[in-house]
Amino acid sequence: MKINDEFIVNIENFSNSGEGVAKVNGQVVFVEGACPDDEAKIKITKVNKNFANAKILEIITTSPHRTEPFCPMQKVCGACNMQFIDYDYQLKIKHQIVKDAMTKIAHIETPVNFPIASPKIKNYRQKIQYPIAQTKNSKRILAGYYKPKSHEIVNIKYCPIQPEMCDKIIEFIREEALNFNIIGYDEKQHSGDLRHVVIRGSEYSGKFLVTLVLNRKFEVFSESDKFVQFAKLLADKFSEISGVCINFNDKKTNVILGEKSVCVAGIDFVEEKIIDKVFKIGTNTFFQVNPKSAENIFKYVKNEVSKSETPTVLDAYAGIATFGIVVSDISKSVISVEENKESIEKAKEVIVSNNISNVEVYAQDTLKYLKSIKKKFDITILDPPRKGCAQEVLSETLNHTKEKIIYVSCNPATLARDLKYLKEKGCKVESIQPFDMFCHTTHVETVAIVKV
Repeated sequence: MKINDEFIVNIENFSNSGEGVAKVNGQVVFVEGACPDDEAKIKITKVNKNFANAKILEIITTSPHRTEPFCPMQKVCGACNMQFIDYDYQLKIKHQIVKDAMTKIAHIETPVNFPIASPKIKNYRQKIQYPIAQTKNSKRILAGYYKPKSHEIVNIKYCPIQPEMCDKIIEFIREEALNFNIIGYDEKQHSGDLRHVVIRGSEYSGKFLVTLVLNRKFEVFSESDKFVQFAKLLADKFSEISGVCINFNDKKTNVILGEKSVCVAGIDFVEEKIIDKVFKIGTNTFFQVNPKSAENIFKYVKNEVSKSETPTVLDAYAGIATFGIVVSDISKSVISVEENKESIEKAKEVIVSNNISNVEVYAQDTLKYLKSIKKKFDITILDPPRKGCAQEVLSETLNHTKEKIIYVSCNPATLARDLKYLKEKGCKVESIQPFDMFCHTTHVETVAIVKV
């Protein structure tokens, strides 16, 4: 097999990177834009030692799982790589992704439950992070997602997976920024003013927090500064905006937010309600992008915690202590640990506003905290980032947990790796439940219940 070779293939599967999977003479070929059960004529674009890449030249027989994308930008925007696949079948693909990780990486025989669907599959995404650029000739401001495998911005005017108000806010920024002499960011030259616009929305209140990420070091702005004036105009334009913040990030990095943010109009948070608790979400605080689906996860975890009689709970990698606060009313005591100080400050405010007396929060790295204590908890809730937990964290978690670990993961591969370690240490994986948090993508959230 070599580049430009053409073949007729049947698409057998869908990869966790968002490509159809076929085989040619036993070799795996990843086919861009292919759907399982397509019969297609393909052209090889790249050949590696263990696999090849290809593009579709012609679909000979269309898969019954194909559907017309509801977004006109789906083919060029890199955000929703499964939107051309029927939603019910998307869930089947995600089910298989989790099952494959568990069997191939963890060698776990525990059945994987079918994913719990998202209550909303449109307008569900309550967090957007648009990179900003500017055209060389017309000087138009560009805002949108990157094309797949590139840093070329797709200028998105309408995105059906986020609230319509986000589109209106971004369009206003596009139109008005130049009137304030605000220049779009040039990534190659590391020049310009506005790098990103980050919007946090609330399903509960319908309000939005807007953050303008600037390419500069932290400075104290006067009231007459153009950025402050622009922020105030933006807040005045839309009653749905609760506040506008400015974040400072002058580093040559793909990390979106810098360490320092200031609120220059309104308030620096939006409120979101999960079950019966109201949370405050700031610019740099972690919170799930799909609140309705997140609520399903929180209910699931709370139900699991309720199986123990008023347990002591450790809520690790806690963010704004959402899990800890949600389970507080069925627990004897909860300790929530999170290294992001802004998240901990928001958690403290929520604890006070919800009249909660049995939750303590610590702004500390999880491993350092575990090493500093002798206490054991009945239940530990782990909700780490995509990279999962270091083995030392898992080892310390076992040392400090009596009954069970509830592991919440956004990455089946690292979850499977960590479950394998726990299994080797004598733990039993009792259940594995995926949830569809990120509709129309290959990402899937999973909750594993591990008996210690």
